Amino acid sequence: MAGPDPLPDLTDPAAGQPSDAAADRTEDAALGDDIRLLGRLLGDVIRDQAGDEVYELVERVRRHAVSARREDGRVDVAALGTLLDGVEPETAVHVIRAFSWFSLLANIAEDVHQVRRRRHYRSIAAPARPGTLDHAVATLTDHLHDPVSVAAVLRRVEVSPVLTAHPTEVRRKTILDVQRRIADLLTWRGRVQMDRQEADDWERDLRLQVLTLWQTALLRLSKLRVRDEIAEALRYYELTLFDVLTSLQLDVQRTVDALAPHHGRVQPVVRMGSWIGGDRDGNPFVTSEVLQLAVDLQASTALTHHLATLHRLSVELSMSLRLVTPSPELLALADASADTSPFRADEPYRRALRGMYARLAATALDALGTVPGPPPHAVLAPYATAEELASDLGVVDASLRRHGAAALADAHVAPARMAVDLFGFHLCTLDLRQNSDVHERVVDELLRSGGVVDDYLALDEHGRIAVLRRELATARPLLHRALTASAETAKELAIVETAAAAVDRFGTRIISHAVISKCNSVSDVLEVATMLREAGLLRPGTDPHLALDIVPLFETIDDLRSSAAIVTSLLQVPEYRSWLDRCRGGLQEVMLGYSDSNKDGGYLAANWALYRAQVQLVEACRDAGVHLRFFHGRGGTVGRGGGPSYDAILAQPPGAVDATLRLTEQGEVIAARYANRDLARRSLEALVSAAAEATVGAGGSTADPTFVGIMDALADASLDAYRGLVYGDPDFVRVFRSFTPIGEIAMLNIGSRPASRTASDRIEDLRAIPWVFSWSQCRIMLPGWYGAGSAFAAWAGDDAARLAELRRMHRTWPVFRTMMSNMGMVLAKSDLTIARRYASLVTDRVAGERVLSAIAAEHERSVAWVESITEAPLLGDNPTLARSIRNRFPYLDPLHELQVDLLQRYRAGDRDEAIARGIQLTINGIAAGLRNSG
Repeated sequence: MAGPDPLPDLTDPAAGQPSDAAADRTEDAALGDDIRLLGRLLGDVIRDQAGDEVYELVERVRRHAVSARREDGRVDVAALGTLLDGVEPETAVHVIRAFSWFSLLANIAEDVHQVRRRRHYRSIAAPARPGTLDHAVATLTDHLHDPVSVAAVLRRVEVSPVLTAHPTEVRRKTILDVQRRIADLLTWRGRVQMDRQEADDWERDLRLQVLTLWQTALLRLSKLRVRDEIAEALRYYELTLFDVLTSLQLDVQRTVDALAPHHGRVQPVVRMGSWIGGDRDGNPFVTSEVLQLAVDLQASTALTHHLATLHRLSVELSMSLRLVTPSPELLALADASADTSPFRADEPYRRALRGMYARLAATALDALGTVPGPPPHAVLAPYATAEELASDLGVVDASLRRHGAAALADAHVAPARMAVDLFGFHLCTLDLRQNSDVHERVVDELLRSGGVVDDYLALDEHGRIAVLRRELATARPLLHRALTASAETAKELAIVETAAAAVDRFGTRIISHAVISKCNSVSDVLEVATMLREAGLLRPGTDPHLALDIVPLFETIDDLRSSAAIVTSLLQVPEYRSWLDRCRGGLQEVMLGYSDSNKDGGYLAANWALYRAQVQLVEACRDAGVHLRFFHGRGGTVGRGGGPSYDAILAQPPGAVDATLRLTEQGEVIAARYANRDLARRSLEALVSAAAEATVGAGGSTADPTFVGIMDALADASLDAYRGLVYGDPDFVRVFRSFTPIGEIAMLNIGSRPASRTASDRIEDLRAIPWVFSWSQCRIMLPGWYGAGSAFAAWAGDDAARLAELRRMHRTWPVFRTMMSNMGMVLAKSDLTIARRYASLVTDRVAGERVLSAIAAEHERSVAWVESITEAPLLGDNPTLARSIRNRFPYLDPLHELQVDLLQRYRAGDRDEAIARGIQLTINGIAAGLRNSG
């Protein structure tokens, strides 16, 4: 990197001070300035708050970690251990907090730097960058040559990021808020010219934020409740999503209007979704009351925003009848407002908007029992739908344009109307999700109570389908209200009844998907239909009604391989096909599980199974004459399907992205993408652009038949190697639970959902998130690469021709190139030197050494093969991440060393509160430093 080492020298009081030459420095040098300044300020705070002794220890450790990494890229574990040997628990906590904050501040500087570079690129005459709307238009034009056809593709685009509460975000909301203020200060400095006094004031403000961080607890005192998770997700709407999604939609509308004038309004290109409050799979705390709360909080968030917008417009649009001539429709709105104030007698826009505010307030009062904003001036009839409000805003917009105020309409009213189109009164779609095992038990009880069959669970698949088809031919409910259901059945029926009530209040967009975890049969889908019928969400018969998409989720390798056959059989069920065609627009949504398939079969095998499943599902739905939409259940890490979304979408097989897709946004990824307006815009625009480009095949992802055969062989070999270790080694589970902090992770209050589906120690029952999270803590990152090296060695060996073929795959096939890039990223973040320190935690040294040796050998093979196939060192295609790792990882080395030491003490029986707190802090700090750890 150009310029001096960006790591802060705490002893240099001049570090980060502005200079006259700052304007001439490179972008990377500006990043170094930011990191040094933040480090200096943190050092000052540590000295002041924790004392000279702690400060000097932190500085010695920091200098050693930096110099060791700088010399050969490795941590000197022995020397680091000597420096920290015998540190008292309370002092260890100070050191842990110091390096956690160092790492977090470096991350903030990195994020600001990314925004700075993006703004710089936009400011110069340069080609449109991939992931932007301009690039998408250029790409579509190259493929279609006709602007009207380009506009037609953009009009069809609809992507849906679905926020989930999966517990991988370790940072508290309070800390995220301070991070945002620090980022805002750094951003502001880069955009203004300050005099000396302003610079001093600015640095004082920044110092106060760093002091606030130091005196703020990293850890939560209590476990998050589902209601907390709902609130934390909803805050991103006011923070960024309301503004960013509205501006993005307006930009798409302007682009389409320029390509094909007078073609009308474009449907929302982004529709947000959520699982928080509707995902019951393995979370006993999601009840009908929680679902109701989620619906109410979503609606309150949307209505609060719209009410505030109307109130602001009623102040801003002060046009006088003495000066302008509004449209008759606008005057009618003003006359219907019941606003009789003589001060606004000649201000029809203000009166009209106050009337609209009163109507929307009445809507809120009916839906929520309260008005989230100032009380209205009058009681008027509520809006029955969001479309009515949008129509009234359209009247205001058109009237302004009529008398030469189009600029005001564009600036103020068009965004307000667009926000109503995007968010309605419901805000976003809330999915329901439950495990198929629960569904079948509930349906078994319903059929028994209805006198249909005594033991549904004893039937084979053909028998189950036959029973359910007969039952679903009628609209009669199965459970008589006078009968008492089991607790499980009562809970599930309460969920669907609450969902039905929400649909009645807010329309079908509030809850429009029922996702079936562990779906592996047609009967799994028909069981959900049976439950929906109990609440009126499905009404069979000659005039059927189905309010929700029923979405099978295929998660394991075997289920993915069977998915096309299952969907083909499902579409051949006459009743189901009738509901799909007549009620759901002939659209079948299928969800693919990246996390569990990876845990089941390893990275290479899972990714190929996912690709193969999509190819086969596209063909099955095309043959059946059904539209297909994929819902990608991706996590933040490569081991859970993570990686750059733009590249991942372009690497989908032909036909898999037909202008539309859904994908989960989980844990720490939500804050990384949506806590900052610039980053949120970048992320969402990339999704829209990728969906448009992939629709016309711009990813070039059609597979050479030779490549398919090679990948089949590689996947099989990788699967054997992975399962041979994870499921075949009798000591693996015991070593895993000793080697990683999997047990101690449960002490962190980062999510409402239990870490395991059952009380067993089996890997099969462990959730994918703690599985990946624990391997990240010890820096092995096993789920993101294990098995790949063995697969490449088994297929290619010393055969130069086969190596050349793998290199050709990497050069010419986006699917394989994306796999290799993501694997290279996770291998670069792994560190076997650090991992070997964790071996001391394994009580069975023989078993531990054998398992770790197998992991180390496979790691070495995988690194060698990735570098050979890509013909570049790890991260050779990602210099930005390589720089980020150089900046951040020296801060993580002391955290790992202290984590191992504290785990040894804790597991030996030392229950000192500072030791337990120190362990939690190291887990928190390492996870935050790695950024995508689960």
